[in-house]
Amino acid sequence: MSIHAISHVQLAFPAGEEAEVRRFYGTLVGLTELRQPAAGTLRFVAGRQRVDLIPTENWRPPPAVSHLAFEVQDLPQLRSRLLAAQLALEESRPLPGYLRFYVRDPAGNQLEFLEPDPFQVSTV
Repeated sequence: MSIHAISHVQLAFPAGEEAEVRRFYGTLVGLTELRQPAAGTLRFVAGRQRVDLIPTENWRPPPAVSHLAFEVQDLPQLRSRLLAAQLALEESRPLPGYLRFYVRDPAGNQLEFLEPDPFQVSTV
């Protein structure tokens, strides 16, 4: 037996915020929504994995250290789209060999977006 992939992640959001969550993950981030009936769950495809977002009546903000990281292509384009939507990006934590930033979704879940830096030569 071996584990070879993560199937999905599940994040909570405040019930009633479905439209804003759909806009963020679908329009701004660019994930495709799976329209499957699942008791209010919003499901988005990220490569071969899924991001499931669950509306929660007694929602609480997630701990600051928890986050979900996406490796993307064309990080500058995504960055521009999020900035145009007036979202605050956290860009003060460099990672050698990568371009990256953090942003919070409408529920306060911290997301990391990163891409290998094409201008940084690997020393490995």
